[in-house]
Amino acid sequence: MTTLLDLKSSVLRQVQRSQSLRTRREAPPAASSPLTHCPPEPLPRRISGESAEFFERMNAILQKQENMMRAAQAECQRGPCTMPPPQEHVDQAFISERVSRTELDLLYEEAVYTVVNRVGVPAPEHVKSDDELFAYLLKVFDMGDEEHEIILQKVQESKRASFSLRVSVMKAKNLMAKDANGYSDPYCMLGILVGQSPRETEEKKERKFSFRKRREKLEKRSSTKEVLPARCIQVTEVKPETLNPVWDEHFVFEIDDVHNDLLHLDIWDHDDDVSVAEACKKLNEVSGLRGMGRYFKQIAKSVRSNGSASSGSEENVDDFLGCINISLNEIPVAGYDTWFKLEPRSSASKVQGECHLILKVFTSQRDTTLSKRDTNVSIHKKLLSQIVEYEHAQVKREPYNWNGQVSPPAWTVLTHHAVQTDLSPLQQAIVRWQCYSNHHRNQRLCYSLLLRLLRTIDAEWDPPTVRGDLERQLSDSFRLYTEHCLCLMKNMRQVFPCTSAAAITRYELMLRGIGYMQNMRAFKTVCPLRNELHLDITTAVKKGTSEWYESLIAQYKPEEGSLEEQLKKMVQVIDAVCADVQRGQNIYNKLFYSAVKVDYFSISYRQLEKQVADDVNVAMERVCGTLEQESSRLTQTMGETIFELFMSLKILKGFREFLPLKDAKMLALTGFHNWFKSSIHKFLQIVHDRSCDRIRKAVETDQLQPVQQAKHSCSAVEVTACFSQVREIWLQLSWPDSAGAFIFVTRLTDNFCNEAVCYSEMMTRKIERNQLARDHKNFTVQLCIGLNNVEHVRVFLAHLPRDLDWPGVERAMEESCGAEGKEQVYKALNGQLFNMDLDLQREAKRLITVFTDKMLPELRRYIQHISLSPDSINNDDAVSPLMKYLQDTMVILTANLVKENLTRVLQSMWELLLRMILDAVTENRGVQVEFYNRFEYTVETLLQFFHVKGDGLALEDMKSGDYKVLDEELRLNKCSSFDLIEQYYLEKISLQKTLKHTPYGRISVKCYYDPPEQRLTVEILHAADIIALDANGLSDPFVIVELCPHHLFPAAKSQRTQVKLKTLHPVFDELFYFHVSPEQYRHRYACLTFTVMDYDWLSTNDFAGEAVAPLSDFCWPGRPNASAAGKNVQPVILHLSRSKPSEKPIMRMLDARTGDREAQEFVRRLKEIEKSMEED
Repeated sequence: MTTLLDLKSSVLRQVQRSQSLRTRREAPPAASSPLTHCPPEPLPRRISGESAEFFERMNAILQKQENMMRAAQAECQRGPCTMPPPQEHVDQAFISERVSRTELDLLYEEAVYTVVNRVGVPAPEHVKSDDELFAYLLKVFDMGDEEHEIILQKVQESKRASFSLRVSVMKAKNLMAKDANGYSDPYCMLGILVGQSPRETEEKKERKFSFRKRREKLEKRSSTKEVLPARCIQVTEVKPETLNPVWDEHFVFEIDDVHNDLLHLDIWDHDDDVSVAEACKKLNEVSGLRGMGRYFKQIAKSVRSNGSASSGSEENVDDFLGCINISLNEIPVAGYDTWFKLEPRSSASKVQGECHLILKVFTSQRDTTLSKRDTNVSIHKKLLSQIVEYEHAQVKREPYNWNGQVSPPAWTVLTHHAVQTDLSPLQQAIVRWQCYSNHHRNQRLCYSLLLRLLRTIDAEWDPPTVRGDLERQLSDSFRLYTEHCLCLMKNMRQVFPCTSAAAITRYELMLRGIGYMQNMRAFKTVCPLRNELHLDITTAVKKGTSEWYESLIAQYKPEEGSLEEQLKKMVQVIDAVCADVQRGQNIYNKLFYSAVKVDYFSISYRQLEKQVADDVNVAMERVCGTLEQESSRLTQTMGETIFELFMSLKILKGFREFLPLKDAKMLALTGFHNWFKSSIHKFLQIVHDRSCDRIRKAVETDQLQPVQQAKHSCSAVEVTACFSQVREIWLQLSWPDSAGAFIFVTRLTDNFCNEAVCYSEMMTRKIERNQLARDHKNFTVQLCIGLNNVEHVRVFLAHLPRDLDWPGVERAMEESCGAEGKEQVYKALNGQLFNMDLDLQREAKRLITVFTDKMLPELRRYIQHISLSPDSINNDDAVSPLMKYLQDTMVILTANLVKENLTRVLQSMWELLLRMILDAVTENRGVQVEFYNRFEYTVETLLQFFHVKGDGLALEDMKSGDYKVLDEELRLNKCSSFDLIEQYYLEKISLQKTLKHTPYGRISVKCYYDPPEQRLTVEILHAADIIALDANGLSDPFVIVELCPHHLFPAAKSQRTQVKLKTLHPVFDELFYFHVSPEQYRHRYACLTFTVMDYDWLSTNDFAGEAVAPLSDFCWPGRPNASAAGKNVQPVILHLSRSKPSEKPIMRMLDARTGDREAQEFVRRLKEIEKSMEED
């Protein structure tokens, strides 16, 4: 209720202000009024300059959000950037210690040992020259030649590396079917064959070795060692009934001569219960070379007996399915992982199919210092770290984008070392991740490399193989990298700015990497407690946002300087925050959500919004406290700063629409507009003052020339542009409080109305001053432009309800204060607009009056020409000078006036001409009829001229007001005196019918007509409430009754009642008889007149009142009064009147006819009555 009462009082004040708008136009101007009514003086250039600069600054403020959006869009559409991204500064705790020289020497020994003991077929990208590899290692380890020779000699003197072969028998396919069921029961038998000399090469091509085909060789050899062809024979499981067996079994063989030994593999179909497969298994269980030899002889013997058996005994012999022979010196460095085609043991054998083998040669024993002290994984990690550091240092172009690719010598050394130390692909992947991620913390790498390394670990992940130190080291590397990324996230605005396309790309890859990491099986296994990485990211973003805002405060220092300077700095802070929020919404949020499913925008926005709200609230409290002091006033620059601060906060608050619904509630800036309520009131006054200055300057500099295709001048454009800018200021404010919005809208509407009316007044004064210095045509053109200017402004302001959203304010007030609040808004705002419209139309009429006054002498001359033209001149000739003048004027008006103003001017000209003609006619009463006919023709010609065949004034509008008076004047002047007298009585009869009650009393009469006798009987019964005309407060009344007009009843005499003394309610009851023929009573103007007089003994009688009754009411056939029963009709009550005859035009026309006896006699009688009225 309190709010409604406050609004009521505010509305009342605003309505009073708007109602007094017209009266203020006439009041003396106040000294402090921004638009005074005194004659305008030349304005200082400073005032106009300040106003122009003010509105330019307002435009800049209003366009701030649009400019910000454009800048953000440009950042989103960033193209390729050649500039390197900013440095990724991190905490010194992430920087690892340098390796000592001693450790480098030991690591160099390991590298040289690897080069010296290289085995396998090198890949095309590998370096084959030892010298080239040693030259490369010298650079990597910064080693001198002497030191190199010492270490090389040491390596050469050391024990050669012992090699082993790892064979993985994976599967076979498309084997021969040896069993009756169409399948086989395959198994593999494999072992290492001693090396062959080069002379045996050709023979080897013709002969295929088989474990079962050794009869001749077994007989020739005498020692056990010679009898045993394989150092160790291994056998797989039997896979029953299949042609595509899958074994996935792994074997390791020690190698004596890695350059000449061979791997031999047989595939057999298992047929008997005790087969070669079983024998081989037992053979492998025998320890010692001699035992193995004896057992192998038994196998061979069994083979020989089987081989010589008859066909019927071959049912229990294993069938040969194919073999594979692979020289160890043909195995690539990285090993084999491929399908091998099965070969026959002789040209007579028939085999088919392939076998998938994985082969890898590695060192089982290394004679280096590090290999005796550290694990192979640790050594390989150190070697890779040293090489990565050197390789990265060699990258000169965009080192931050290095993808980790090393030179061929480096790749050769690393590959051989990994193979020789038997590192699994998973171990190599983990080592590479540890080295590169650790190096990245010192020297930036391409994040796609790190992401690729993580994917490799995930693809090779095998939890049982990662235990102990390796698991701990992998966990530490994940932890350190995560902390490194979180640190970068905290400083993302400096490290990954949106202005750098390269930085954003790196940031996206980094986020994708850490997002991928938290979902890796390896990460979940080795870091089981870090299962809420998104919380760590949220904390880092929040902390980084807070620190960035504090750095803004430290940069701009909004707590220093004057109050105005503090607010300006605060605006800079908020603008920077808005730009950051915009970037977060457009760029960063997408990266975060797609990579790590974190809502970056909500986190950063809520943090910044709260900190900004806290600081601005404190600043505005100081502002309000200062403005509340009586001696303090809001300066223009301070007002601009406050408005800009408000708009910046509004922009910042507007970003809440991108928040999830649950996060958009109860934000710190929800009611921030309340901090500015008093300041915005004062700011609107500044806007009003600057608008007035701008309008005044626009009028002063206006040359009253039309702009482009329009019919108004530049000042009207400037005024409406000013109004548009002020309207835009209000729309941008978007005041959310309905009560406050109503007050502000009322204030703005009042300002608009004041400014529009003052503009119209200044425009009128400017044209009035110019009328003396201009010819008629130029003056008319300028006046037309002035009228159009006022109309242009009026039409623009007619859209105020839409532009200022009055319906929205009404709805808001209805919701908060009910229907009464809505009604108050409607009355207040529409009242202001209505009064303004009246004032603008008044000024338009004033301008039109200036124009018609300018025309008055010419029009008067042309009217006089028509009046004095002799009867012999044709009507067209008499009127043509006037019509030519009007036609010339019409051409100018049509070309320069908008339609609304053309209608107004034509209406004024029409009314002026009617008055002038009416004056000419009234001044010439009683002249010849031809005189009135000519003016009647003139009026009709003018009527068609201004109607313009429907394009001008409407006929119904023209034939009203003065036109009716003039038309009646002309018609009456053309009538005879008898016609005028008859018209006089018709008017009296018409007036009598309208009288219902008068202060002069009434008279009761009864009239009836006897048709056969043609006799009219009049009974005057009584009168009542007669006016007192004697000194005693009474009267001595009597009634004169007569038939009128006299020229219709020349034989009829007037008759009178007896005098009733000292009464105001006389009773007469007297009868009077008149002879009336049908020819007489048929006229509408034939009537009875009852004149009530006050009898005086010593002077003339006084007129008390009169009434008339038309004879048509009593005498016409069919009337009750005109029958035999007429005596029984009810009396008629006639109300008395006392109008002055001289006020009637007919009276003046008859009086002007001095040569007409009937007219003069009629006028004389009426003048006597009027004289008696004046004496009373």
